[in-house]
Amino acid sequence: MECFITRSYEEQKKLEMIYLANDEQLSQRVIRVLAIQDNLILAYCYSRNQIRTFKKKNVMSVYPYKPKKKVGA
Repeated sequence: MECFITRSYEEQKKLEMIYLANDEQLSQRVIRVLAIQDNLILAYCYSRNQIRTFKKKNVMSVYPYKPKKKVGA
């Protein structure tokens, strides 16, 4: 998981992430990593259209972003 986050930062590529918020709610996000600190990830969140800070320990899953194909294309 750490390698996906680091690669996203280095290559400025989007990731999809499953995240557990402080209120125990799961969310699926599309992000682009802006900075990596010890226990935090600073990222632009395309789901919220703003820069957000995520706790590494709350990241449940992360994988490369793949745009959805349009039906009929």
